[in-house]
Amino acid sequence: MSSVPAVTPVEISPWHHQSVLVVDDEPGMVSFLQRSLALRCGWVATAGSVDEAAELLNRRHFDLIVLDIALPGRSGVEWLHQLRDQGFAGDVVLMTAYADLETAIDALRAGAADFLLKPFSVAQMLNAVKRCFERSSLRRENFVLRRELDQRDDSVEGMVGNSAMIRDVCARIKRIAPTPSTVLIHGESGTGKELAARALHRMSSRADGPFVPINCAAIAQDLIESELFGHVKGAFTGAASGREGLFYYARGGTLFLDEISELPLLLQAKLLRVLEEHKVRPVGSEQEVPVDVRVIVATNRTLVEEVAAGRFRRDLYYRLQVVEVLMPPLRERLEDLPDLVHYFIGQLSARLGVAEFACDAAVLARLTRYNWPGNVRELKNLVERSLILGYCADDFVPDEEAAAASPAPSAGDTASGYAEGITPDAGGEDSLAAIERRHILGVLETCKGNKSEAARRLGVSRKTLERKCAAWGV
Repeated sequence: MSSVPAVTPVEISPWHHQSVLVVDDEPGMVSFLQRSLALRCGWVATAGSVDEAAELLNRRHFDLIVLDIALPGRSGVEWLHQLRDQGFAGDVVLMTAYADLETAIDALRAGAADFLLKPFSVAQMLNAVKRCFERSSLRRENFVLRRELDQRDDSVEGMVGNSAMIRDVCARIKRIAPTPSTVLIHGESGTGKELAARALHRMSSRADGPFVPINCAAIAQDLIESELFGHVKGAFTGAASGREGLFYYARGGTLFLDEISELPLLLQAKLLRVLEEHKVRPVGSEQEVPVDVRVIVATNRTLVEEVAAGRFRRDLYYRLQVVEVLMPPLRERLEDLPDLVHYFIGQLSARLGVAEFACDAAVLARLTRYNWPGNVRELKNLVERSLILGYCADDFVPDEEAAAASPAPSAGDTASGYAEGITPDAGGEDSLAAIERRHILGVLETCKGNKSEAARRLGVSRKTLERKCAAWGV
């Protein structure tokens, strides 16, 4: 067996995050593959039979399986058929010393990603592995893009405004972005915390990697650990196959954890461990998987108060408090309001395919007398409703009496993208509260009563939606 050359004719990208399972009953071939791959991959495990390999696969995730066809007991092709039936989506490279057309066709039908005829060179093997890892990377990118499209709330792509506050935020983001540090973003709901997180990602060295957002309040507590860290087959009821978590999909990029204060205490401890060791342990696995991820978190609560109340771990708070960004509420930067209104009119009219409307100085002056408890998101929703229903200056501005009665939310308030400071039953049929109620119930009806989906479309947490529905007796 030839030794591994110091330089191969293959251009090798760093695969130190990739794991490979080699399955072959020939010790010499196993040794050859293990030595060649261990120089380039983060983890290489070996097995001499299908049963042994299946046991390893049940305990941890592997990015690639290099599988011999002729094995004692079950053949490699037979096991590959079974893996595909069970939902295994990873790449498999099949090896054989006895290739014929029928075998090759069977391998393709089973879902093999590549086919190696023994004996093969190091370069041939590495080329096959490289092709598989490149396809795997494309699948991850497509997954993240689909998730972003599913969860996108059409928030603005850049900071809009020229107030001193927003200029300070932009300067801070520009200074923080190139660093690898964890960032904690504070701000009331609707102030643009995800917008700030996306800006931090775009201006960082990880801009070419994925940006993966997750709302910690929008996922059931018994599922969020699996969502973040992944799970192996059989880890819990319904886990018919293994699945990678969002930390895995965010490798090389940024993971944005919104509403971090909603994480259960037990999971807070596990998150702290990930931040310290840069490794995740999928649910039900005995092995840890290294991850290269920048973490940005956001909250609309005051974490110091959450720590004092015993709802947030003190050690995690200090770990997250490396660098902080405070997103100011709209009522404290009202000089930006005209720019925001004109920006939303242009952006939303193009997306909705409707004509723009002109907003005169008198209307803008009335808008500045409202305290905007739902912040920029509430303003955007108001513009969108006016574009859809037809602009009228009298209907466009929020009711000034309701505005005067609407208290400004505190830093720890859970006000989301709608005017939660306004009593749900206040005002007439055309009041902001009534319009809000009709809009929310209309979205809920469109989603056939699915509150999680309705909350996602509205850009609020499920808890907020349930609180509003309870107040309305829905």
